[in-house]
Amino acid sequence: MTTVLVVDDSTVDRKLVSGLLARDTSWDVISCENGKEAVALLEPPLPDLIVTDLQMPEMNGLELVEMVKEEWPFIPIILLTAKGSEKIAADALHRGAVTYVPKRRLGIDLVNAIRRILGFVEADKHSMRLNHYLCESSQVFELRNDLEQLEQLARLVQKQLRCLPLGDEAERLRVSLAFEEALRNSCLHGNLEFDDVSELGRRELLQAINTRVSQQPYSRRHLRVSISIDRASARFVIRDDGTGFDHQTLLATAVLDDQEHASTRGLALMRTIFDEVTFNEIGNEVTLTKHAMTADDFADEE
Repeated sequence: MTTVLVVDDSTVDRKLVSGLLARDTSWDVISCENGKEAVALLEPPLPDLIVTDLQMPEMNGLELVEMVKEEWPFIPIILLTAKGSEKIAADALHRGAVTYVPKRRLGIDLVNAIRRILGFVEADKHSMRLNHYLCESSQVFELRNDLEQLEQLARLVQKQLRCLPLGDEAERLRVSLAFEEALRNSCLHGNLEFDDVSELGRRELLQAINTRVSQQPYSRRHLRVSISIDRASARFVIRDDGTGFDHQTLLATAVLDDQEHASTRGLALMRTIFDEVTFNEIGNEVTLTKHAMTADDFADEE
């Protein structure tokens, strides 16, 4: 059974999150009030995933992220963000948290976020060790507007990233999830021109996609994805057939706590995890680059 640890000093929020997760009978949910109590619970058998608030007494979410990354880097952490916590959330993402969910969107986003992450973790358990010995890979895909295809490609990338020194397993997961976020943005907001789908559950979203791809001009649109991975860096170029967008304005205003638009939150997440994020002039092509950690980077972490 999968164990999820929920950390939040608010009794109301802790019960809300635990209740949402308890609906999945394959998850064992445990909870505590702050980072200090969470660390005390981190004994074998360890939880498979941690969901934590940021602002707590004793040990806050940022301090918990740092501790877990240092001692148990294979445990993914999801942040719960509230208005006013943008800076500490950005710091926590830079220091090792996998992703975040705004508190006002718990009922919509949290369970799906956990399932996505656990799906990546499970797929990675079956990854071939041979990928450790990969020296260089260059691939080009032309994809339909199909979320399942995008998820499969992101999991393939996660396996191939084994050849790139990124510090720990959690960083591979973070990069793979951010790459999938970029694919989803290009599909949903680029090719299919949805303004905002953040209020839709997965079933409703799939229905909306099926309807849209049966219409013109969307039925003719594809995603072209170029992937180059070697021992020095990973570079992803994602191009959609849409009309583009004003990326300069959106990048200037994209913050972690933009609760209303999933595309803006996706951009903020990409900018936090990738070393370089650039768009072409009209905004229908994004290039994402992640560099290998160097000896100096490892020294800075010590």
